[in-house]
Amino acid sequence: METKNPKSVSTEISRRKFVGMAASGAAAITILPSFTVSGLGHVAPSDKLYLAVVGCGGEGAADIQAHMKTPKKNVAISCLCDVDDRMAAPRRKEYPKAPFYHDWREMFDKESKNFDAVTVAIPDHNHAIVGLSAMQLNKHLYLQKPLTHDIYEARILTEASKKYQVVTQMGDQGASTEGMRTLREWIEAGILGDVEKVYCWTDRPVWPQGIAWPKTKPEVPKELNWDLWLGTAQQTNYIENLVPFNWRGWWQFGTGALGDMGCHIMGPPFKLLGLGYPTEVSGSASTVYDGIFSEAQYPESGPVSSSIKFKYTLKNGRNLDLYWMDGGITPERPMELDPDANMNEILGDWPAGTNDYEGATLFIGTKGKAACGWGGRNPVLLPLSRNKEINVPRKYARVDGDMDGHYWQWIDACIAGYGNAEVDSPFEGYAGPLTETVLMGNLLLRSFNIREKIKRTDPVYGDMEGFVFPGRYINFKWDGPNMRITNFEAANQFVKREYRKGWGELKI
Repeated sequence: METKNPKSVSTEISRRKFVGMAASGAAAITILPSFTVSGLGHVAPSDKLYLAVVGCGGEGAADIQAHMKTPKKNVAISCLCDVDDRMAAPRRKEYPKAPFYHDWREMFDKESKNFDAVTVAIPDHNHAIVGLSAMQLNKHLYLQKPLTHDIYEARILTEASKKYQVVTQMGDQGASTEGMRTLREWIEAGILGDVEKVYCWTDRPVWPQGIAWPKTKPEVPKELNWDLWLGTAQQTNYIENLVPFNWRGWWQFGTGALGDMGCHIMGPPFKLLGLGYPTEVSGSASTVYDGIFSEAQYPESGPVSSSIKFKYTLKNGRNLDLYWMDGGITPERPMELDPDANMNEILGDWPAGTNDYEGATLFIGTKGKAACGWGGRNPVLLPLSRNKEINVPRKYARVDGDMDGHYWQWIDACIAGYGNAEVDSPFEGYAGPLTETVLMGNLLLRSFNIREKIKRTDPVYGDMEGFVFPGRYINFKWDGPNMRITNFEAANQFVKREYRKGWGELKI
């Protein structure tokens, strides 16, 4: 995928012009990467993938490491981008020859002829704008979970992956594990019968949530470009401990516990049972009080804990209920477990004593039960004695490298070219609809805080001013194809947000 004659394609456009073109789709016409052009002096795709990195620290660092561990040694880091010099420093030292940028738009502008694909690991609110711009340059895309911050953005990225015909992969590594294939073999062999219920739960949030936006206005760290970090988000003051991790708890930037782990934990039933869009969603969330009968309102922050029920109609006409729980809430303990056994350690498959299960999924069928750790890892049948009694032949090939192989299969697919090799989390048909479903749960949680002021008389405290919450404890009817709640209009404000001025609008 190298370009032997880089001067044959002009990339001399300004950053300001690029943003406008990316928003309109024109950038895909202006910049033509080597592997999509023929007859212009370009060589055929090589056996090495040249990678642009957006996000160098945290998950980004882990992604780089996994990409570079491929046994085929068929990937190279072409250029790096991060808005925080503290997070970027180790990667810049590790790859000193790779040009470094603070602004991904400038990197795309100046370096597009030098890379074939983009890997993105940045806060959720900027996933879509970076991902779409990469695809509009006809670059293959590896994008961390959840794909996007908003439901609308997920739909746009899914449609863009079809239009621009690039190889896409969401960063839910569990989709490539052996456990996912084992579960599929069990289900198709009828070991569980008809699956009627699924429980998904996590220890998240492991960052502050259910809190007020701080009133202090600290100085922005000198190493952080705050304006670029905000990106599409509305202008707001910097707050302490927001970066590099705690942004997850604020709706303006993150997608809470569901966004962090939902694709990992809901992914197995979504993929293996062919769930598609839910038809109904209901649930509840924790409340916080700052006085007698005075509920605190922290609409900027996700709840401390939540419980959500997604109702599905399967392709065979049967109904299935999927339950999501977070913040310490777990499903009823399976009766098949020994009374002294730690449920999370067994079902989430973490070693005893670590007290860190991260999440688990429990399938309940008419003939049996099965559980797995997040991403389908290390599945077990219940009761545990069934794991010795039942031996289902292997039917599906395993991915070399298991979780690391999730990255490697994407690299190989990029080199092979769109449509020539499979990946486990393509946007179309899987990652996009899964992300929409996960974010639909957040739509319910955010609707939980919609309120209307009223006056009421309390039998003890007399006349009081209070609030009613019309979005609580109702059953939301979800029209998935049209991305709409049909019985509570106010909830639809959370389907799509408005980008900050200067950051365009997401269009393909």
